Amino acid sequence: MTLCIAVLAGFAVSVALGPVFIPFLLRLKIGQTVRDDGPESHLKKNGTPTMGGIIFLAALFLVSLFFLKGRPLIIPVLLMTLGFGLIGFIDDYIKVVLKRAMGFKAWQKMIGEIIVTTLFAVYMTHSENVELTMLVPFSHGRYIDPGILTIPLMFFVILGTVNGANFTDGLDGLATKVTLSIVSFFCLPAILTESGLDPVLGAMIGALLGFLVFNAHPANVFMGDTGSLALGAFVATSAYMLRMPLFILLVAFIYLAEVVSVILQVGYFKLTHGKRIFKMAPIHHHFELCGFAETKVVEAFFITTIVLCVVAAIAYLI
Repeated sequence: MTLCIAVLAGFAVSVALGPVFIPFLLRLKIGQTVRDDGPESHLKKNGTPTMGGIIFLAALFLVSLFFLKGRPLIIPVLLMTLGFGLIGFIDDYIKVVLKRAMGFKAWQKMIGEIIVTTLFAVYMTHSENVELTMLVPFSHGRYIDPGILTIPLMFFVILGTVNGANFTDGLDGLATKVTLSIVSFFCLPAILTESGLDPVLGAMIGALLGFLVFNAHPANVFMGDTGSLALGAFVATSAYMLRMPLFILLVAFIYLAEVVSVILQVGYFKLTHGKRIFKMAPIHHHFELCGFAETKVVEAFFITTIVLCVVAAIAYLI
């Protein structure tokens, strides 16, 4: 019942905020600048409002506040989401308001992400509310202790998931739908373990469903780095609260594929002095340039994530 209430409340708040916030962004002329070396069909998206992640983040926080009592694990999830969302917000502000196309320099963005992750690592190592053992998929409930690798692995998982979500945000509704599937999967262990996370997961599901009303093709608003970095942090932190970071490899495979495609593209380009593996990275643009319609790519990635979440559910239950 709590999960259902949170979903409905998150949806209602998100849908209500959209018609208020999107015109506000339009008045401020906070519009997306589309790369001219990408798919030609994307050029018409120039000027579409960005930073729309504020819509579902506001819905998430407003709804979650009503469920904090007696649920201590919700707080680190919200704080991590806020921390990375703030990094994304500043990056978006620099790009669209101050008109600096690249936003943060790569090293500046990484420093911010490392600082927030370090704070989370300190919490995890000192909190009595969480354990650092991790459930192994398909293991009949076996947990492992990474030992001295715990903290390095935590940084790898969190930063990888956050930047994977960031790279996934490139097509109308793509990051929203993929993350919606992932968060829905985590409701299963959250309920079965009575972790108390189900309200915040439900609030995010409802908030993303409400945002999808405006973000589905053709999008009236983009989430920007404000939204995508926050989503990655939400997924990674929820996984750690449930002692399930290893499951990210399954449920967030699309995140992984997106970030790996960028790493491979950049590395190969430098090694070969200008040659490319993909027509364009992240990989969703490669499929577009191969002739697949944007909506087809989005649905294919969405369906893939749903199937992998079903596999993950089996891996959790057996």
